[in-house]
Amino acid sequence: MPDIGVTTADKVVQFFAEEHNVHAVKDLLKELEVEAFRLSAAAATSKIAGKTVVFTGTLEKMTRSEAKARAESLGAKVAGSVSARTDYVVVGADAGSKAKKATELGLTILTEDEWIGMTG
Repeated sequence: MPDIGVTTADKVVQFFAEEHNVHAVKDLLKELEVEAFRLSAAAATSKIAGKTVVFTGTLEKMTRSEAKARAESLGAKVAGSVSARTDYVVVGADAGSKAKKATELGLTILTEDEWIGMTG
């Protein structure tokens, strides 16, 4: 799973290894109705669904939180650093090392306006 590392996975395994925790979860599930996860209609048809996006620099038309929420609502994962697995790097004013690394890796770099155009 994205963002779940060895330490977190070990903690989950330890939690469920204790019988009283398993019983507590089963009791809780009796009280809840768990629904299957579904992508929103927008995310299901989005050009960025399943893609990894990194924002860098100062965005002028939206806050970083708004940009992240927009990306996630369309099914994208927002990362904090650039890697070869990054699909899009959205650069705002004064973009620094992340923009440079994206260029070095040959990644798709978008301006804020291009990002807005792509995500509606």
